Amino acid sequence: MNRTVTRRTLLRSAAAASLAAAMSGCGGGDDDAVTFFFQARPEEARSRLHIIDEFRRRRPDIKIRTIMSGPDPLQQMLTYCAGGKCPDVLMSWELLYAGLAERGVLVDLREFLDRDPQYAAQLHEDGYAPLRDTFRWRGGQYALPEQWSGVFLYYNRKLFAEAGIQPPARWSEAWSFTEFLAAATALTHHESGGRTQQWGFVDAWVPYFSAACFGMNNGAEWFSPPVQPVRTNIGDPRFAEGLQFYADLAVRHGVAPTVADRQSVSAQDLFRNGKAAMLMGGHWLYSEFTGHGGLDFDVTVLPVGPHGGPGAITDVGSTGLAIAAASPRREQAWEFVKFATGPEGQALIAASGLFVPVLKSAMYTTGFADAHRGIRNLEVFTEGPANSRQMAVTPQWGKVEALLERGCNRVLRGAATADSLGGRTASDIDAVLRAAT
Repeated sequence: MNRTVTRRTLLRSAAAASLAAAMSGCGGGDDDAVTFFFQARPEEARSRLHIIDEFRRRRPDIKIRTIMSGPDPLQQMLTYCAGGKCPDVLMSWELLYAGLAERGVLVDLREFLDRDPQYAAQLHEDGYAPLRDTFRWRGGQYALPEQWSGVFLYYNRKLFAEAGIQPPARWSEAWSFTEFLAAATALTHHESGGRTQQWGFVDAWVPYFSAACFGMNNGAEWFSPPVQPVRTNIGDPRFAEGLQFYADLAVRHGVAPTVADRQSVSAQDLFRNGKAAMLMGGHWLYSEFTGHGGLDFDVTVLPVGPHGGPGAITDVGSTGLAIAAASPRREQAWEFVKFATGPEGQALIAASGLFVPVLKSAMYTTGFADAHRGIRNLEVFTEGPANSRQMAVTPQWGKVEALLERGCNRVLRGAATADSLGGRTASDIDAVLRAAT
């Protein structure tokens, strides 16, 4: 795929390369060091380095060496493990870890939790079931959540105030599809020649994932059950109605950029420059927006369709930390995972402002509040994990996603309607899922 390389892309790549080079020396490259594999932007990597430094300060007997992931972390992990050099601690994605667990690459962390029932009970009480259960596969706990990355809506306070619109502040007080569309319409402005001067809504996430969130907010799960699913509900009339509503924002109502428009314009740039009133994305964008002078923004929740509610929901969007089954340093690796996903590490994550923590004790701290002083609707973050739902956890996700992308993109381009997905697309996905059980 040909892609224009901008100065910003080059600078970010250079920064990431420099940081990766600096971090690769963490632990001195010793053979007895615990290797930690993860993927992150430069800002996120610095936050992780802070956690590693604090762990090393507290546990100087355990050395940590980092490995920064390339653009395809799953393939990279499989390559490492196939070559007998699997990292000790692995960053795990909700949509990808099941394949590794099924292959026996990951340790069932109950090996450690069962040894320390008091800590396990504390973690259970302090955490959020939707996040923790996302990493449960065939009865085992193959990762512990480390951050919440569910999606929500950023909005421009100035543009909303000028339009006289007040969005909801909590997941339990969600607005309806009708109210959301009315707001997006009022916030979309066109020039005399018909060109859009200001969009009501833009999407900075994966479009068919975003569309699925609208489907789930109309009363239907995307997959049943979400973990180890046996079928997709993409053909459910409620899900299809929500997905179609999302597609129509661009193809019918003109309040969002079309698929063609997205090829030449960045949703983040539109929002940063006041050319979009709302943006769908996750907390990973917070540091980009908060550092942009003159942008007065807040956050709100996703809308709910006529068959959904009463409150809004979002995707789990969590990453976790796992331990390689082949690791000769399981005990040391567990000490690091326990620190990073436990109260001490999560407090550091909360104060960094770069992640949303996964423990209530860290979520409701002054550190987290101080890192988000400009946000008035802080409950969108603090209540997000409890209002999250899994999308799909299956070792066949790669094949499922290819089918979803092909079918959903036709709907998002306006070449097909969402109810058509209940035919061949749904049956092909179900066949893949049945083969995995």
